[in-house]
Amino acid sequence: MTVNDDYAMTIDGKAVLSEKVIKVINPANGKIFAEAPDCSAEQLDEAVTAAQSAFRNWRDTPIKERQAMVRKAGDLLIEHAAELSRLFTREQGRPVDAAAMEIQGAGTWMHAVAEMTPPVHVSADTETEFVETRYVPLGVICAIAPWNFPVNLAMWKVAPALVAGNTMVLKPSPFTPLCTLKIGQLLNGIFPPGVFNVISGGDDLGPMMTSHPGFAKISFTGSTATGKRVMQSASKGLKRLTLELGGNDAAIVMPDVDLDEVAAKIFFGAFFNTSQICVATKRLYVHEIIYEDLRDRLAAIAEATRVGDGTEQGTALGPIQNQRQYERVLDLMKDARDTELTMIQGSAVPKNGGYFIPITIVDNPPEDSRVVQEEAFGPILPMLKFSDIDDVIERANNSDYGLAGAIWSKDTDKAMEIARRIETGTVWINQNLMLRPDTAFGGHKQSGFGVENGMDGLLEYMAPQAVYLAR
Repeated sequence: MTVNDDYAMTIDGKAVLSEKVIKVINPANGKIFAEAPDCSAEQLDEAVTAAQSAFRNWRDTPIKERQAMVRKAGDLLIEHAAELSRLFTREQGRPVDAAAMEIQGAGTWMHAVAEMTPPVHVSADTETEFVETRYVPLGVICAIAPWNFPVNLAMWKVAPALVAGNTMVLKPSPFTPLCTLKIGQLLNGIFPPGVFNVISGGDDLGPMMTSHPGFAKISFTGSTATGKRVMQSASKGLKRLTLELGGNDAAIVMPDVDLDEVAAKIFFGAFFNTSQICVATKRLYVHEIIYEDLRDRLAAIAEATRVGDGTEQGTALGPIQNQRQYERVLDLMKDARDTELTMIQGSAVPKNGGYFIPITIVDNPPEDSRVVQEEAFGPILPMLKFSDIDDVIERANNSDYGLAGAIWSKDTDKAMEIARRIETGTVWINQNLMLRPDTAFGGHKQSGFGVENGMDGLLEYMAPQAVYLAR
């Protein structure tokens, strides 16, 4: 057993190691700094069996007790945020303060979900009959979380699934397994054995999970390409699905905005977390009257924004999280250079083997260029001119994706009109990256299937059951 006990899996309430391991790399220097278990097929079976066994009692546990345990789990995340944030930064790359904010935010998210109770709808209540529709848990949930927000997006799945009365086997990304493994151990004292299991592994583990007959539902966050494979795998067993997938999100900036007020908000809506956000602005459409002024302001912010190791004081943005994604973004930048697009870059980045890319604005590229058509998921932002509102709405909607979008304008009535024409699951007006635990989040087109958050998200982990009583 070569894995450090600090990073053991949690299966049936026990800390479990593995014969094989996966290497964990610090993206700020490209070096291996830890190992995590590589879950075997037999250990996956053990986790599913444990969750199936625990489900029988957990579904019958009063919902107030389940809610109380989820609330306590949120308390523990908040309590340990500072300690976990340092580990988070080493494996994910984001600066420590922002890492702590994610972990604290995940805790408060769990608090909010713990206040939700599924409804009971009464269709008839007469002398001769009583009819109600209630919602019942599904069984064992397969949860697969991504590397860009490894804690928060995992808890988006954990909290509603457990409140609803399901049990779970959670798999973090192989690029960021450590914080999630630690959280599994941390929460082990709260939930009964088998209710919440955490396993880790390489690229083979995900397909093993999605094809496993013991799961009732798969909740996956990741790329659209992988989501399609998950959907295909799930179809063999008619598993229920929630897929939160990619986006190529457009923002439209109208000519009446106060540039001094909105420039920084627009900048960080595109570049926060080194642009590794599914709902980040990835296409920025700016009215031609203000285009050059906004471009110059964004370039100045890019020059003043420090990109580097997230453990160092003053760092605002960290590296690309993994080498695979780093190479994808480098390929997009190479294509932009090869096609002679104009690129404006910000401050210098470290040259130390880490996966660093300068903040890059592409100045008014053609609509059909790769940098516009593809989701970069890295700090390269195409900025495009428009003059006609109908034309820019058509351009914004001309995408296979439909996750989120943003409108910037002082005329909020006009902005609302535009928002209603945008083909995305979320539209922001004069803000971005704002999500709430009580509000549904889902994608249109190839950006997803199903819903997370809000009562809609809770009910994704349940099935309606109609009960008819003859009196």
